[in-house]
Amino acid sequence: MRIPLVAGNWKMNTSVDEAEKLVLEMLDGLDRLDGVEKVLCPPFVSLVPLSMMLQGSSIKLGAQNMYFEAKGAYTGEISPLMLSGLCEFVILGHSERRWCFGETDEMISKKVKAALANGLKPILCVGERLEENEAGKTEEVINRQVTVALDGVGLNVPGGDIEKAERMSDNLVIAYEPVWAIGTGKAATGEQAAATIEFIRKALAGLWNRDTAEEIRIVYGGSVTGANIAEFASHREIDGALVGGASLKADEFVAIVEQTARIKGRDRTSRR
Repeated sequence: MRIPLVAGNWKMNTSVDEAEKLVLEMLDGLDRLDGVEKVLCPPFVSLVPLSMMLQGSSIKLGAQNMYFEAKGAYTGEISPLMLSGLCEFVILGHSERRWCFGETDEMISKKVKAALANGLKPILCVGERLEENEAGKTEEVINRQVTVALDGVGLNVPGGDIEKAERMSDNLVIAYEPVWAIGTGKAATGEQAAATIEFIRKALAGLWNRDTAEEIRIVYGGSVTGANIAEFASHREIDGALVGGASLKADEFVAIVEQTARIKGRDRTSRR
């Protein structure tokens, strides 16, 4: 069974003091919830203090981005070596990185490989823009993003490492984030998200194998709130959420995690 995951992407919000205050407000509520993996992704400047605050808790940290080189003359960038030991996860390929900063599928692929090589777990974001959705190109765009990002990882190369691909379920999370739903208040329906995530799983099966694809967690992101999380969590294909604005509100983020744990826990019980 896939363990659900809920990650909060704070984006370019919170000073260090504000980040610490936010964690204090949600720490007890999150820590008491079992059956779901909880990840907070603050700005880089807060990773060190929050890593110390969260020691001994069940809450994990993630970075919002990283570069693919280990070190060098790359002013303003953060390398996987700098993140190692501070956090467990790293968000890669977020639509805001693609469209605001010009990141290509090929660049994101390099980042995915660098993260995995340095013991970091990518939360790989994929999703289509509104015009692509309306033109019926969702599957075409998603397939390209998934296959290019994971090119050379696991079984999809001659002599690929079977064991490595089988470990993907422990080391990789995919987030389906339709660009038209991010920060707009216009979330996809549960049925829309589940159908696209089912397609993503088929694409993964084509890269590796069906069993590996079934084990990889795929979450939904895009205007997720405490009011609509149940619509997504109730679908078997959707393994949790990547939460944006709502993760900056302690009570609401705890409510999102709690509902996910309850619904997915009930789902697991019903299938025993």
